[in-house]
Formats: sequence, structure tokens, C-alpha cells
Amino acid sequence: MHPTIKNTIGALSALLIASSLYAQKNPIINGYYADPEGIKYGDTYWVFPTFSAKYEDQVLLDAFSSKDLKTWTKHPRIVDTSAVKWAKRAMWAPAVLKKDKRYYLFFGANDVHKGEVGGIGVAVANKPEGPYKDLLGKPLIQEIVNGAQPIDQFVFKDKDGTYYMYYGGWGHCNVVKLKKDFTGIEPLPDGSLYKEITPDKYVEGPYMFIRDGKYYFMWSEGGWTGPDYKVAYAIADSPFGPFKRLNTVLEQDPAVATGAGHHSVIHSAKDNKYYIVYHRRPLNKKSAHERVVCIDEMKFDSEGHILPVKMTGKAMVDF
Repeated sequence: MHPTIKNTIGALSALLIASSLYAQKNPIINGYYADPEGIKYGDTYWVFPTFSAKYEDQVLLDAFSSKDLKTWTKHPRIVDTSAVKWAKRAMWAPAVLKKDKRYYLFFGANDVHKGEVGGIGVAVANKPEGPYKDLLGKPLIQEIVNGAQPIDQFVFKDKDGTYYMYYGGWGHCNVVKLKKDFTGIEPLPDGSLYKEITPDKYVEGPYMFIRDGKYYFMWSEGGWTGPDYKVAYAIADSPFGPFKRLNTVLEQDPAVATGAGHHSVIHSAKDNKYYIVYHRRPLNKKSAHERVVCIDEMKFDSEGHILPVKMTGKAMVDF
């Protein structure tokens, strides 16, 4: 083979390999899942979603791992209500992280209302795929403070090593500072235990990350059972805001899917790519619980603003 042709083929092959990472199919896994928390542990991508079903059946969490964002391995029942005695139903919206060689999984349970047992719990394991065991034997946060239902928690590690947790449904979002061992909360810099940081149009599903020294705060708007679910964002200089709504990042596409929201973000430091992990409702599905997990690349403009995400993949599914 002529050297020029060989080099050209080699270059094209390298390009195809480089681009194949993003050429994953959507939805990425079979079955109905929602509220996905995505993270990269070492060289492996992980997704921890809600098992999307009626609250009475939503009593377990599965996890999925992949080396290339295309082929996913299922790790079933990494935690369930048998391991969390106070949780009776509606285990959902996991948030995960690694600290001191242990893996922590924060979750909501029981769809708690005032006077009820439930709220945000935390479990721990020695491996990402579990099995996870209840850390406290009770909820980490059960009280309804500032009108925020204790659900949809996201745990964020700040630049100084402090762990903050953003959470809240019913149109209100609080931030709290976690103790180093995750057994409770402690006062924030202003002396308060709970600080409301709710941005305009916020409904639920908060998420935070740092990029170029700026704090990107994201959340879901609209109703999770309907077509108008969406994701918006703000940028601030502090983990406490103020968070002024800038734009919508992800929303329904009549040609692809409706109900796109409750997301997380995976940052691949190796190639500095960002991926938004989210759920959506296929066009041929109408039930509130018929949600699927998808991943698309998330890009930024020259000023650091998040560009609107174009959903890719199948418009209809048949599981």
C-alpha cells in the first residue's frame, strides 16, 4: 500500500475512533429509568438512575457502567428498601461520590410530607456497584425547610474540599453543608443550617459543577409527568449564588422526545468533554413512568455559556 494512502486510512481510523465515544445510541439502556446521576470513576463511566415505576414498586436502585458510553453493563439492585429499613417506597434520584476509598449514595425515599418519616438518606459501599448499606439508620434530612420537599439531592465538592448538598422539590431549593463523615449537617459560613437559593422558575432536580472557576447551577422546570419538562441554568461566582436564570439548556423536541429533564453532568477530564445525562419520554410513550435515560454532549460558547443541547437517538422505543 502506498504510504500516503496508508497514512490517510490511519488518520481516518483515528478520527472514527475519536468520534465513536460520542456515537452512543439513545436511550443508552433498555427499560424505564429516570433522574440519572452520571459520574466517572477512573476510566469507567457510571449512571445511577431512578427505577421508573409506581411509587409502591420503586423500591430499588440499579446502576450501569461503561468504558465507552456505548456498551453498558447492568448492576442490579445495588440498594433496596430491605437495606434501608425506614424507606418503604419511592427510592429515587440518587446522587453519588467517592470519598476516602468508599462510595456514597444519597437518595430520596417515601415521597415525604410534613409529619411523615422519609426524606433524604445516605448509603455507603466499598465498590461503585455496591451493595450499599444504610449509613445512618434514619433520614439525613427529613424536615421541610423553606418550603422545600427533601428530595432530588445533589452533593457537590467545592474547591476547598467542603461538601455542600443542594436539594428540594415543590419549587424551592436549599443548600446545606455536610459534615465530613456525611452523618449530618453543620452551619454554613453565614451561621445558618439551611439557605434557600431558589432561582427563577426552579421546580426540582438541582445540579452544580465548576468550570473555569465559575459555578454552574442547573435545575429542572415544568412538570415531570408532562411534555414541558426542561433544564435551565445560571452562572455565579459563589456556591451560594445569587443564581440568575440565563437560559434553557434542554427541552422537548417534537421530532425526538418530550419531557426531557432531571439531569446530571459527566466531565471527562482526559479530553475535557462534558456530557449531559438525562431522562426523556419517547414519542410513543404517554405514561408518567415511561421515561428513558439518554446522554448527549454538552458544549459551551466562547464566553462560557452552555449551548442548547440537541437530543439524539431513537424517537420511539419498544421494550
